[in-house]
Amino acid sequence: MAFLGRGLVRGRGCGPLVVSEEPISFYGGVDPSTGMIVEKDHELYGRVIAGTILVFPYGKGSTVGSYTLLRLARRGKAPAGIVNMESEPIVVTGCLLGGIPLMDNPHPNPFELKRILSGLKAELSVEEGSGLLRVVSVVRGEEEGA
Repeated sequence: MAFLGRGLVRGRGCGPLVVSEEPISFYGGVDPSTGMIVEKDHELYGRVIAGTILVFPYGKGSTVGSYTLLRLARRGKAPAGIVNMESEPIVVTGCLLGGIPLMDNPHPNPFELKRILSGLKAELSVEEGSGLLRVVSVVRGEEEGA
């Protein structure tokens, strides 16, 4: 299974898919020391996003979120790649600073397959202007939050 999209930050990443239909605020919503989602009402609360391919609709919150992504990357706690429906400047800047591959506008829509995709191992490959998210394993990845 593959998803094509717009490549925004070049690079490659591989890891278990973590799919959320809710936007993520990196400043205040993610612990930069652990990579854990700490926003209490978020559907991913308690999940560690380090080393995952993180799929969510868009970022929200303060511009400090860009620097939170950088801190996550410097500490080895960042996602291996990010896929958004529509990336906004906070996430784009954070991914550029942290060297995190970023793709948006995926087709087909991964949220329609959320229950099937979550936990599957995937690879994200982003080149200039284009991105490819490819499921590489039908065996579930590591358990979330571990």
